Amino acid sequence: MASRLNAYRNITTEAAPLAVFRIFFGLMMFFGIVRFWSYGWIDKLYIQPKFFFSYYGFEWVRPLGVYTYLLFFICGISAICIALGYRYRMAIILFFLSFTYIELMDKTTYLNHYYFISCLSFLMIFLPANAYYSMDAQRNKDKAYKQIPKWTVDAIKLLIALVYFYAGLAKLNSDWLVGAMPLKIWLPAQYDLPLLGNLMQQQWLHYAFSWGGAAYDLAIPFLLFYRPTRWAAFGLVVIFHLMTRILFPIGMFPYVMIVSALVFFDAGVHHKILKTLSTIFRIKKEKADAGIRNKTYRNKTMAPMLIVGLFIAFQLLFPWRYLLYKNELFWTEEGYRFSWRVMLMEKAGYAQFKIVDKKKGTAFLVDNTDFLSTFQEKQMSTQPDFILQYAQFLGKHFTAQGHKNVAVYVESYVALNGRLSQPYIDPKVNLLEQEESFGPKDWILEFKDEIKGF
Repeated sequence: MASRLNAYRNITTEAAPLAVFRIFFGLMMFFGIVRFWSYGWIDKLYIQPKFFFSYYGFEWVRPLGVYTYLLFFICGISAICIALGYRYRMAIILFFLSFTYIELMDKTTYLNHYYFISCLSFLMIFLPANAYYSMDAQRNKDKAYKQIPKWTVDAIKLLIALVYFYAGLAKLNSDWLVGAMPLKIWLPAQYDLPLLGNLMQQQWLHYAFSWGGAAYDLAIPFLLFYRPTRWAAFGLVVIFHLMTRILFPIGMFPYVMIVSALVFFDAGVHHKILKTLSTIFRIKKEKADAGIRNKTYRNKTMAPMLIVGLFIAFQLLFPWRYLLYKNELFWTEEGYRFSWRVMLMEKAGYAQFKIVDKKKGTAFLVDNTDFLSTFQEKQMSTQPDFILQYAQFLGKHFTAQGHKNVAVYVESYVALNGRLSQPYIDPKVNLLEQEESFGPKDWILEFKDEIKGF
């Protein structure tokens, strides 16, 4: 086993695919940060709210007030440096830390897409993405290489393939395949699309998109890996992600996945891309090729390869943690996040909190708009850990205001994937007596239906 691992470690490939990936990744991230800033979302999501929903174990990660803008600025500048290959190692570490900090500030904004970026940027810390066609390579020829270890490119391919395949597995459930949910809810809302609006109302299309989406996610990694089908697969990637961009507000993610798929192509394709970029930006590509034709980058130790291998193994295993919980995943969401489950459900909820004096028996209701934004309230009302965290905040808030013997109860209802609303949280449970943990939450009421599949 050790000999095979060492042999694989010594296999090399051209550095051009990793260079192209670095450039496009950096540019996409920079434009994403600029877009987020220009839309006023920094102020709206991280400065205006009075309360933020932290991740369990990361309660110390909080918005920084007006300095949150500085955090986004550092993230954006780091992204540009990544694209340029300027002080790459420092830039990718700064980007990973700043972007991940932003992601962890408030789980209200959680998206698998953001998690994917954090994973990619962590992976790239250990890859020689500045070995070719970078400012680092231009400034110091000792850091310029045309050949790099093959595993460094394979690692990115594996992560992308894993994201697609697990997203496909997650769609193999009765709601998605038999009920065409939640697309049967979402697609008719696109009635105003030019030419396609009327088509979005057709039930056969809802099923076609549901089954086609599952087949696409499951098949596309293999089609990209297999050389004879690679170009056709890339065409499918472009069509699929442009369609999702038209239908759903998911930001830069479709473009990130399109350019990421380029990493599966041979070096010849990437040299053509670099030549095109050189023409556009008036850069002489020949300078990047000069003097490095016979140079191969090699890691001094196996540590980077082992770290990357362990990271990929973790990504393979972690999504299966939901099997440790007995209740319906879509209902409780225990083990749902960070599992590449993309756009699988539509939940609508109602949560009315009651503050009770345990000794006197007096009570009053809470107006959620006093503490939460509209977006935060929507997310809170359908996710148990949000409900618990908010209830405990309310307990501390009203205790600090002078209320005695405080208990917090909630009356809540949730509708999942077009079903009628069902009671969600046990209204007899004082949520101040519950603690957040990775253990099962027995105060979530039973789901009165069954969803078969993954």
